[in-house]
Order: sequence, then C-alpha cells, then structure tokens
Amino acid sequence: MSSYLTIARDGEAEIEVKRSRFLCTLERVDGEAEARAAVEQLRKVHWDARHHCSAFRIHDGTVERSSDDGEPAGTAGAPMLEVLRGAGVSDVVAVVTRWFGGTLLGAGGLVRAYGDAVRAALDEAGTLRRSLVREHLLALDHADAGRIESELRSRGIAVLDTTYAAGVRLTLGVTPADEPRLAALLAELTGGTAETQVVGERWVDSLTP
Repeated sequence: MSSYLTIARDGEAEIEVKRSRFLCTLERVDGEAEARAAVEQLRKVHWDARHHCSAFRIHDGTVERSSDDGEPAGTAGAPMLEVLRGAGVSDVVAVVTRWFGGTLLGAGGLVRAYGDAVRAALDEAGTLRRSLVREHLLALDHADAGRIESELRSRGIAVLDTTYAAGVRLTLGVTPADEPRLAALLAELTGGTAETQVVGERWVDSLTP
C-alpha cells in the first residue's frame, strides 16, 4: 500500500428523523485502540444519549469493526461501516450518538438514519489522500536555495523541511514513481551539479484525492 484516502479533518453532522437526533462524529485515528478510546470519550461527553453506535476502518480497511450499541442487530454499526467502505476512507472512526425521540423507526428507518448521518459527516469532513513518499535530502548553496526551492514547489515537489546552516538542506518528499522526474528537474535547475540522498520514508497528506 503506497497511498489511501482518509478524512481531511475531524467533523460532525446531525440529522433528525421523527424527533430522534442522530449526531455523527468523525475522527481520524492511528489504530484500533485510539478508535475505541474515541468512542468511550464521546460516550462520556454525550452521557444523556441512549445509543453510541460506531464503526471504524484502520490501515486501508485491513481492520474493520462496528457496534450497534443496543440497537437491533445490523441496523446501525453495519450500515455505518458500509458508508465508510463506500467512501474508501481508512484510519477513521465514526460514532453516531442517538437521542431517542419517542417514535420507533423500524429496522429500515434505522439503517437509513445511521447511514445518512455518516454521509452527512463525511461531506462536512472532506477527504484527502495519504501517500508514502521517500525523503530525499538535497544540499544547496544559500545563493541558489531560494530559487530552486521555489521552482520545486511550483512544479509539485513536496518540500518537507528546510534547514539553514553553512548551506541549505532541503528534505523533499517524492513517490517512487516521481523519482525520475525529480532527477530530471534537478538536472535542469542546477546544470547537473546537484544530487539527492534518500534518507527515509514518511506518510504525507495531499488535498488532492
């Protein structure tokens, strides 16, 4: 896995169905323990609600869990998880907190309500793509650094870090597929005098899905 979608930011949205309120909270999480902790925290915050149904996907969908939290089996957690799957997002937990409005919704009504709450929250949160990039270290003279950094940024190369000392060191983030393009750009910008050194890998976010 070299890239995947996740939510762009934490978010929430509320819908109302026959006086029942369904508040969906979406949070970005790094693992199952963090997802479960988010559920418990919301249970404490909204202590007066009857249900706190949840679904989460971790690591490109390799870990998936859902909970109906007292609703009829299959009417809450499962449809919530299906919405996350349909959106293709991972490393996210969805918690739908329900305040009962006095009218039973039936199985079909619950499935629609819980799914619609998650869809509304996803619209609010938006999505972004996380990509695994290689970190390339580029050493430059002060006289050239500003121009080259500006050119690299304008041509879509991610500048992850800039360090100023006797010289200037740029840490560039490039996917393996873009490494030949980086080499060609540097040859063009420096007359073939600059080369990079691969020093690691990291995940970076892009607002382009």
